[in-house]
Parts: sequence; structure tokens; C-alpha cells
Amino acid sequence: MDIQKEKIQEPKPATGKLGVLIPGLGAVSTTFIAGVIAVRKGLASPIGSFTQMGRIRLGKRDEKRNPLIKDLVPLSSLSDLVFGGWDIFDENVYEATITAGVLERELLDKIKDELESIKPMRGVFDKSFVKKLDGDYIKQGANKMELAEQLREDIRNFKQQNDCERLVMIWCGSTEVYTEPMEVHSTIEKFEEGLRNSDPSIAPSMIYAYAALQEGVPYSNGAPHASEDIPALQELAIQKKIPTCGKDLKTGQTLMKSIIAPGLKSRMIGIDGWFSTNILGNRDGEVLDDPGSFKSKEVSKLSVLESILEPEVYPELYKDLYHKVRINYYPPRGDNKEGWDNIDIFGWLDYKMQIKIDFLCRDSILAAPLVLDIALLLDLAQRTGLYGIQEWLSFYFKSPNHHKDVTPINDLFVQKNKLLNTLRFVVGEDLIHNLGLTYYGFDEEK
Repeated sequence: MDIQKEKIQEPKPATGKLGVLIPGLGAVSTTFIAGVIAVRKGLASPIGSFTQMGRIRLGKRDEKRNPLIKDLVPLSSLSDLVFGGWDIFDENVYEATITAGVLERELLDKIKDELESIKPMRGVFDKSFVKKLDGDYIKQGANKMELAEQLREDIRNFKQQNDCERLVMIWCGSTEVYTEPMEVHSTIEKFEEGLRNSDPSIAPSMIYAYAALQEGVPYSNGAPHASEDIPALQELAIQKKIPTCGKDLKTGQTLMKSIIAPGLKSRMIGIDGWFSTNILGNRDGEVLDDPGSFKSKEVSKLSVLESILEPEVYPELYKDLYHKVRINYYPPRGDNKEGWDNIDIFGWLDYKMQIKIDFLCRDSILAAPLVLDIALLLDLAQRTGLYGIQEWLSFYFKSPNHHKDVTPINDLFVQKNKLLNTLRFVVGEDLIHNLGLTYYGFDEEK
């Protein structure tokens, strides 16, 4: 939805506890949970979190007003966050964090009691959507609607048992196989009929999204597959006035693309080809070894350059761009992902040049602070009366959800400006346009 003054309210205070519900207690989510607990115990800093460490400029540059974002807008305190989730493996979060192998045991043992107290609820699982995983800690039901009702009961129980004022849900589970929109996804009536009939085109993540929206819980998809972005669930989000956002957390190689591609385009540098390959050894890498799940990721990663470079607008520079993406499962690396990019560019008088990138990163370390920010900002959107697709949160995603009639924004710097201006708007501050003519004797109001 468009953000219009008459449609929003002054943000309600972030009182009470905020429950963060996560389908999938794997590497990303356990790194997020353990990290937040470590930060609030003074054992670490929230590096990578824009809401915790970022500042926002207000007014003109010479006013020198640059408060922390968390001091400008009413966000929940880290001390008020409560964690819960579902999984197909019966491990508490301490055990799951050890299994993930991202964080050092020395740190984990300092917060062991808190992590052990967080136990998963049985997950909704369908092997046809994640072929590389098997788990036996799963819900059983006569049909998919019954599974959705069990999830709704879980949500209500968690909220009551943990005395939560509000909830948000963020999918951090494995990438499901690529799904083309079907008739069952077209309207909420057809979707609910499909749930009752256990339609094979309804994925587990869609069931979680449906349950969240029915319970008034903002929902975000951190993976690249179709989930809350199908028409039926977008319709439900509008009906229920619930904010949503997604999809596919932007961390490693695609983060680099959304930084570098805008720079090349801004200088009108042409690109002949962009070849990207990755190695990754965690559970996500294992899941993506399946062609169906990889297809979801491939579509997400390939879409970034086209929307940034606009080949239809700049055909001389980008119309014939060859873009290829590869992901290879390589167990020895675990969560330590490595991405190689070869970029063939051309400049003045068509002279050829190249750029090489070797990005050795820790996938879950980059993703965890994004989960924190999304949780806090989705909750802010809910308290401000914003609902439907929250395009201003595109900053966090590879394949951001957007209105069907517009091109998605993938330029990281445009995304950041949209995020910051939305926060300014929410608290009644002037938007920043960077014209700056008043410094040189011009009246910008004329």
C-alpha cells in the first residue's frame, strides 16, 4: 500500500513484551536469538543492526541532528523480546545452535540456560517442498486447514504463556521448491478451500503465513520461495490490516550486487556479463542442492540486476547482459559461505575491463541482525497503522515484495533512503531530498 498521511496514525508506544515467532530454528534463527541474548547481557554488540546502531539525519545538514534510530522511533527494547518457534527437529535452541556450528561454544555456554529454555513447537512439514530434509517432530492433521488451526492455537498459547503484548513472525526455515502461482493461490476463498482439500500447491510456509495473518500477527518471509506474497494472502493481509514484507534476506553476494551495480550504472559503465558462483556447507546449502529449491533461490538472485540496471531504459549498456548464478553445496565450509563474482564491463570507446570479487562471509552472522531489524520494524508498522506490503523494508531483501504494477527497488541506496524517509514521515519530521539550494541563497519553497 502507499504510505499516505490520512492512512496512518502516530505510532503507539512499544509497551510490554514483543514475541518473535520463527518457523525454522536453524542457523540463522538460532544465531539471531543467541545474539540478542548476548547483547542484552552485555557480552557483545549488535553490529550489523541498522535499528540498534544506525543514525538518521533530521532537518538540514547544518542543524547536526543525527539521533540513533532506536531513539527516534518507538521500537521495542531488546530486553522486551521473547522468542519462540517451530522446527521439525526436537532440539532446544542451545542444542540447535551447537548443531548449526556458527557461534563459539565459549559464548554459548554463558547463555546456556536462556537458550535451553526455548524449545520448538512441532513444525508443519511437507517433504515435497524440501526434498533434502527429513524430520519426525512434525504436526499431524486430517488436512492442511487442520494444520493451520494447530498453528493458530500455538500462536495464541505462546502469547498467553509468555505474557506478550504483540507478536511478529519471520520465516527462517529452509528454502522451499519453486512454485508458480496457481488458481488456489488467487483468492482467499480458493486458498481456504485448498487448505481444507490439502491442495498440493499450498506450501508449509503459506500455512504459517495464513495462521499468522488470521491471528493478527505481522509476517515476513526470509527465504526466496513464494509464501505470503501470493494474491490470496496479500488480500488477507489487507482485510486484516496486517503488515507483511519479504522475501529472501539480502546478505552475501546479492548484497554486493546491490552495492556495486548501482555504482556502475550511475557512471554509465556498460556490463557484458556477470557470473556468480557460491560454495556453502550449512543446512541451507544442503537444501539448495535440490534443483527445485535452487530454482527459488536462482529466480530471487537473478532478478536483482535487471531491476537495478533497467536494460529496457539503457539498452546500449545492459540489454545483452549475460547473468549466471551458481550455488554449490560444500560441507567442509559449514556456515562460512564464499562467493566469487566475475564482472565483464566496458567503458569509454567500448574498451573492455573486468572486476573480480571474492567475498568470504559468514552467512548467518550477516542474516541475524536483519531478522532483528525486520521484527522491530514490522512491529512498528503494525503500531503505526501500516498494513499490506511494506515496500520501505525492501532494504533487507533480495527479492522485495512490491505492488504488481511497479518495478521492485533493488538499489541498496535507494532502498535505504526509502527506509529513512519512511521513519521520518512516521514521526512527523521533514523528508530529506538533498537539494540543498538554501545554502547558496535560494529559497527551496519557491
